[in-house]
Amino acid sequence: MDEIIKKLKLKTELYRACWQFIEEKSANTESLMRSYQQDLQSESKSSAGDKHETGRAMLHLEMEKAAQQYAVIQKMKSLLEKMDLSRPHVQVKLGSLVTTDRGHYFISISAGPISFGGQEYFAVSPSSPVGALLLGQQKGSRVYLGDKKITVLGVE
Repeated sequence: MDEIIKKLKLKTELYRACWQFIEEKSANTESLMRSYQQDLQSESKSSAGDKHETGRAMLHLEMEKAAQQYAVIQKMKSLLEKMDLSRPHVQVKLGSLVTTDRGHYFISISAGPISFGGQEYFAVSPSSPVGALLLGQQKGSRVYLGDKKITVLGVE
């Protein structure tokens, strides 16, 4: 029973780290969008001509990129909201903690490596190459990522 509680706490900490990752990205993107909006307003008050139009067009493009980033962040939030950490998993699915001979994976969002308790875990999206390979697998399964064999040692 202690092992189950320990794994649940670990998954909860990884989940929190994913939320923190999203909150930081969201704050940075919102700040960037505000900055572009201010730049656009000051650009419209400046001189006219080709230079002015080019500057406005570039700002619009940057704002569109930031808006796309923000949409990705919203999808990540939605994915995290769907996760159920309360149940142990036998097969890899959203919210699983997967131990392999190549590392530890938390199937959640693409947040990269997360260090916790002296161990490194990779937060990966189910749609990432390794996440997609691991989905549906169980302890003892083997998958191949290119020419690298990955053996699933455990699923929580």
